[in-house]
Amino acid sequence: MTATFFTKLEAASIRNQSLLCVGLDPTPAQLPAKHRQDNGNLVAGLLAWNQAVIAETAELVCTYKPNSAFYEALGAPGMELLCQTLAAIPAEIPVLLDVKRGDIGNTAAAYAQACFDVLGVDGVTLSPYLGRDSVDAFARYADKGLFVLCHTSNPSAGEFQHLEISDWRTLDREANQPLYIHVVRNALHWSPNIGFVVGATYPAVFASVRAAAPQSWFLVPGIGAQGGDLPATLQAGLRSDGAGLIISASRGVCLADDYRAAALGLRDEINAYRQPLLSAPPSTAPKTTPDVEQKTEVGATTREALILGLADLGAVKFGNFTLASGTQSPLYIDLRLLVSQPQLLAQAAVAYANLLAPLPCDRVAGVPYAALPIGTAVALAAAVPMIYPRKEAKAHGLGKDIEGLWQAGERVVIIEDLITKGGSTLQTVERLRAVGLTITDVIVLIDREQGGVANLAAAGVTAHAVFTVSEVLDTLVRHGRLDPAKRQEVVDFLHSN
Repeated sequence: MTATFFTKLEAASIRNQSLLCVGLDPTPAQLPAKHRQDNGNLVAGLLAWNQAVIAETAELVCTYKPNSAFYEALGAPGMELLCQTLAAIPAEIPVLLDVKRGDIGNTAAAYAQACFDVLGVDGVTLSPYLGRDSVDAFARYADKGLFVLCHTSNPSAGEFQHLEISDWRTLDREANQPLYIHVVRNALHWSPNIGFVVGATYPAVFASVRAAAPQSWFLVPGIGAQGGDLPATLQAGLRSDGAGLIISASRGVCLADDYRAAALGLRDEINAYRQPLLSAPPSTAPKTTPDVEQKTEVGATTREALILGLADLGAVKFGNFTLASGTQSPLYIDLRLLVSQPQLLAQAAVAYANLLAPLPCDRVAGVPYAALPIGTAVALAAAVPMIYPRKEAKAHGLGKDIEGLWQAGERVVIIEDLITKGGSTLQTVERLRAVGLTITDVIVLIDREQGGVANLAAAGVTAHAVFTVSEVLDTLVRHGRLDPAKRQEVVDFLHSN
């Protein structure tokens, strides 16, 4: 079976423990003296440069990215240089050719043939401005990766990409979204092999792009010479499995005196940030020993880091607590505390948004009061409008019972902090349905596994949880935050209640 771009990418990423992509962009004016040829052969010197970079970094990267422009600028010898450079790349490492093609019909087919049949690369970058039929010719190659320009790293990117527009097909004037989000939502339907180019110089957009494409790979230019913020990019853009980003570096590696050392340093820096800084305890939390703290940061997955962050915040507590029902519980979960740690709230919002992305949704609705700030954060992360029902109708003004803009018949996904029996969530469902809104889904951060999912299902509502309480307990035990005996006590309580 022929390996696809993404299977090769994931294999190389795991094998080399790397999200690093090295760009092979040989510029004659920057050719290092050590590669200049005695006979003055410029192309031979550029080839020696590329070959040296590849030889010294092949065990440290997940892909290579030659930019076609630097080779085309050299004419026919440059294209031969590209072919010889491609031949030097080990077969098990995928090649992503940066060409940014965008045309239709026979022209697009010719571009695709040149990239895939003649040069034999594994993936390409594409411009989506002409729409789906400009990508179709490339998508016919079922094993190739297609990276669509989404939000680029150049200073003028916002001139078009930040424009807020409505979808002309629905004329929904209240559903304005940035153009780059429209690109993502449409391009995901063009091919199963779509990825996106998202520049690191605009890390604020990463959360919304990741929410719109929770499982996609992003090619990330802009780190290094362009000044992109690596920690912020990784924090906002990594998938829940700690992958999903291809961090591109060209000059930072190829212009270094020691190619291997430069690539190794960047790869290790990326890996150090792959586990969000949220796993570190806040300043008000008890301090742990340096060895334990370091083990937590390096050993935790992104999902685990969020759970550990909740525990460090005090949002998950163990002891003896009196619940609203009067029942004595060994577990207390207070997600209202998330408002006091914005970074952790943002991370939770991305996790919610990942569950929201595939659901039919015109708006989200936060449940008062705990889920209102969470719902707002999710609305921002997913770029989806929000409404919320009031606890009580206003006795003045317009006397609204539901705040925000909405129309009967719209599909609303409820955002709740956690679910126990589901009673408060069902009350919200009934109130929103009573005014003509369609409710079929609710998303919660934690399912306490005490019957709420089944109760909602009986009312025609599917519950989606970021975590079950079992995963929370197991993670805390695994990281030494919870005694196994206490875990069993909590499990016994939940099963009996």
